[in-house]
Order: sequence, then structure tokens, then C-alpha cells
Amino acid sequence: MIPLPRLFSGAVAVFALAATSVLAAGSPAAPLLDKNGNPAGFHTLAIGDAAPDFALPGIDGRTYRLADFAGPDVLMVLFTSNHCPTSHSIEQRLKKLRDDLRGRSFTLVAINPNHPDGLSVDELGYGEYGDSFAEMKPYASGLGWDFPYIYDGDTQRTARAYGCLATPHVFIFDKDRRLRYSGGFDDSRYLDDATVKATYARDAIEALLAGRPVAVELTKPFGCSTKWKEKHVKHVAAETAWNNAPVTLARIDAAGVAALRSQNPGKKYRLINVWATWCAPCVEEFPTLVAVARKFDMRNFDFITISMDEPKQEAKAQAFLQKQGAGLTKRKQDSVNKDGRTTNHYVYEGTGQDALVAALDPAWPGPLPHTVLVDPSGKVIWRQNGPVERTAAIRAILDAIGNYWEPVAPAAKPAGAVGKTE
Repeated sequence: MIPLPRLFSGAVAVFALAATSVLAAGSPAAPLLDKNGNPAGFHTLAIGDAAPDFALPGIDGRTYRLADFAGPDVLMVLFTSNHCPTSHSIEQRLKKLRDDLRGRSFTLVAINPNHPDGLSVDELGYGEYGDSFAEMKPYASGLGWDFPYIYDGDTQRTARAYGCLATPHVFIFDKDRRLRYSGGFDDSRYLDDATVKATYARDAIEALLAGRPVAVELTKPFGCSTKWKEKHVKHVAAETAWNNAPVTLARIDAAGVAALRSQNPGKKYRLINVWATWCAPCVEEFPTLVAVARKFDMRNFDFITISMDEPKQEAKAQAFLQKQGAGLTKRKQDSVNKDGRTTNHYVYEGTGQDALVAALDPAWPGPLPHTVLVDPSGKVIWRQNGPVERTAAIRAILDAIGNYWEPVAPAAKPAGAVGKTE
């Protein structure tokens, strides 16, 4: 796996302060996006417009131009990304479409339109990879893609020229490379094929191959907004605010720890880390844990810490957590409050560790740090005694919570209710 960007560095801190000052002065350091969130030069292709040319690097080392796809009768240009759960949801349906059309006069090119600086850390919580060019190759390799995957993130000129609103966004062109369909791949954001009711891209391609007009020419793409590099200043300012978010501590005993496992009204996955300020490996690993917590801040996930500092040293533990930027976003604080708690950070007030081991993880051998991933039922599904390695923790969490949007079951209707349940 390609290492994720480091969250903490002197350069980032300096830039963050500068960005905050610039924003406060009302004069942004990067061009403003328009009211629809689009940058200067953004152009919406109309049905019948010619496909804009491009010259973009592929993950295979080639530079691709529109002319490289001139032969087949139908060309599909798919703007997609490594990080987006909606893009992930169509991966298998895209593969089936590709397989079903082998030997027919059709070709496909995928384009990553995103600039890595356009993403906030918490937008990366649905995948192993970010949207850098370097991360495109292992992402596509893992999916077995055998069609070109090319990168527009450096300049984003192609995304502007095509009017890419989101990932995924599909553009389908006829033999003369005139636009005949633009919009979503299909009508579902979910992985399950049973949720698909309209196969927009497939229908458009089949119509063109058969010499028929496309019945549905325009739909609205649904997915993750295009990550224009102009968004970077906003993300830096948000990260600065996150770094300064206040940290609160509560005291907890073994019974309270047992309750953290067994009482989980939000049905969250919880990464629970036991640490201490006097534990050198704990201090060393903590930035990794904060980075993981930030990555999954949008997900149904909690990062919970239990300090083994003496209760009378609570202020020292709190100061350490504050310095590490372990404060909660408003989103996460609201979620914690809804669960009936006040914080995700605790100081253990028991007299011995045996009761804590029994309450948290009987397989814990004793030394610090110790980290467990607990599922919503309270079962420990992953553990690490000793410093956590980032990629291992991320993979364990993704294996548990998945890479996709999950459908929410309809709420039960009360007795005597009529009509649809939304």
C-alpha cells in the first residue's frame, strides 16, 4: 500500500496558519469555486458536442490522447477515483459490462480527475488508497483492470473540459465522437446488483451499437464531488481547527470499560487503545492512531483511548492528547453525545490492571500499548499488542466496515400506518 500523507509537519502547520489568516482576511490564496462548486474554465458538454482532446499519463507509462481510442464505434469515458464509495460500488458491474462487450466495437478509458490536495483526510475513509497518481496503479491492479486508467489530477483540464461533476461520471460518444449520453453509470450507489433498476450506461452503449437513438441521454451523476485542487485552502483551515479542537477526559473503571464493549447504541466499530504518557512506544505510535481516527471520522466508527496514567496525572494525559490533535470534530462529538457519553478519552481509575484486561480483552498479554478493534456486538475482531502499524489497522477496519455505502433498512411502520416508509 502507498503510505498515506503525513498529517503533522512543520510545513503543513505553517501553511495552515497562513491559510487561516488569508481566509479570515477574505482573500483566498487559491481561485474561488463558483456557487456550484466548480472551478474557472468548467464547461458542461451538451448532447451532440465533440469529445474534447486530452494528453494524459496512464498507469502503464503511456501518454494517452483521444486519437488512441479512434477505432471502435462507441467510446465510454468514465471519470472515477480510488477513494469514492460510489465508484467502488460499480467496480464489479463495470467489469461485467467490459466482459460482456468484448469483441464488439466498444472501448473504455477511465480517468481520475482528482487532485490529492482537493481531498480532506476524512474523505478517505472508504478505501485503502487516496487519489494520487502513484496510488492508481495498485488500486487498478487489485481490480484486474485491463483498460487504460489515466490521470488528470495535476492540471484537471480534462475534467473541466468534459464537465466532470463527480466520480463516477460517464460520458458515452458515438463513432464520430459526439456525446450521446452523460450521467450516472446506473441508478444505484450500492454494491448489490439487486438495487439497480436502470442500467443507463449499458442501455446507451447497446443502443449505439445497434444503430438506435439513445432513449435516455442525460441523467444526474451521483457520487463524490470532483476534488478540485482549489479546495485545498478550505481543507487546511479545517485541519487547523481539528488540531485545536478541545480534548476532554473522563475517568473510567473496569465496569465502565466493559460497558464500552457491551453498550453500543450507535452500533459502531470501536478502536480502543490503552496507553500512557510514560510509555515510549505509546507516545511513538499515537500520531498513527490519530491519522487512522481522522480517516474514518465520517464512518460508523469511534477511536477510544484509555490512559493508564495515574488519575492525579490526568492533566498531563489531557495535555498530551491535545498536543496530538485528538479532539473530536462536531460530527463525532454529536455522535458520542447521542450514545450517552461525553468523550472518547478516558483515564483508568482502577487499582490494578487485571480487571481492565478481563473487561477489555482477556487475550491481552499485559504490556502497553494495547489496541483492539471491537465490532458493534462487543466482539474483539482485531488486536495489536505493541505499536500499531498504519496499513494493518486500516485494512482491519476496512475489512470490518467495508468500502461501500450500505443500504439502510426501511423503518418499521407503526400499526395502522399507510403509505410508503421513507
